[in-house]
Amino acid sequence: MSTEPRTPFRVGLIGYGLAGSAFHAPLIAATPGLRLDAVVTANPDRRAQLHQEHPDARPLDTPGDLFDQADRLDLVVVASPNRTHLPLARAALEAGLAVVVDKPLAGTAAEAAELCALAERTGTLLSVFQNRRWDGDFLTARRLITEGALGRVHRFESRFERFRPKPKAGWRELADPAEVGGTLYDLGSHLVDQALALFGPVDSVYAEIDVRRDGAVVDDDAFLALTHASGVRSHLWTSALAPLGGPRLRVLGDAAGYVKFGMDPQESDLRSGRRPGDGLPWGADDQAAYGTLGTDEAATRLTTDPGDYPAYYAGIAHSLLTRTPPPVDPRDAVATLAVLEAARGSAATGTVVRL
Repeated sequence: MSTEPRTPFRVGLIGYGLAGSAFHAPLIAATPGLRLDAVVTANPDRRAQLHQEHPDARPLDTPGDLFDQADRLDLVVVASPNRTHLPLARAALEAGLAVVVDKPLAGTAAEAAELCALAERTGTLLSVFQNRRWDGDFLTARRLITEGALGRVHRFESRFERFRPKPKAGWRELADPAEVGGTLYDLGSHLVDQALALFGPVDSVYAEIDVRRDGAVVDDDAFLALTHASGVRSHLWTSALAPLGGPRLRVLGDAAGYVKFGMDPQESDLRSGRRPGDGLPWGADDQAAYGTLGTDEAATRLTTDPGDYPAYYAGIAHSLLTRTPPPVDPRDAVATLAVLEAARGSAATGTVVRL
């Protein structure tokens, strides 16, 4: 009997809301070596949308229906509400299926570590969809740091800020802690992951976390100050109530700095229906949004490196084919959740929390 992997790898996607329909499904469909085979959604409108966008994908009513057909699949992508991430990822791993989970991997660092241990015991691929490691601004900052263009970096500032003064309906705005809602675990997961990816482990965390909007019941405004073991300090902001946004990134070194305003275009392109491979350059930043590199005395505009969300699923396909580690190590998600938990503790007590 052959032990060679079968390709294309057949993917089952759980959830066809924003994450499933705008991010995962189009990126999976655009990846050589992957095939979107089945999608779990019982919502009639979303089924109609699925049929229009991916007519060859089979609609299924429940995750149980998908796991009943586990032998037909190679990879399960969990893009359902946060509270379901742990049980669905566990079920997929126990069924012998490789798993990608949208961030956050679980509600707590301990739960995430449990999933990692299960994947290690079963020898099954587990990864977390940290797509913003492939934002153009982040790729540019990482390149500049690696090349030494900034000198010795001492401070990293990063923001995901929006202006949504009225809370939207949906599970992200629910007060039940089991929902793992709020901006800290949503956009904050990306901010912390990027900081750890650039500068390594964190020794201490200070945070201010607030509920600012009328009618809101979960955090919608947060600031985190991280001290990395490397000595770098990361200052991170996420807010739903920022009528004027600050720099997306500011990286300060002893030789130069890099400042970048504006969001990576890939999310808005995906949400508007653009797809990788449609004939237009993918991930190219608007020239008006290019960042600045240098000092106050000598600064230049710097072309943003192209963003590359498709690289994530290309990496997953490669990992499945070669049985090598995935593009995002799930243990990184454990470290991110530990920082987020420390941030909650810091905000609750008004103290610095040491890890």
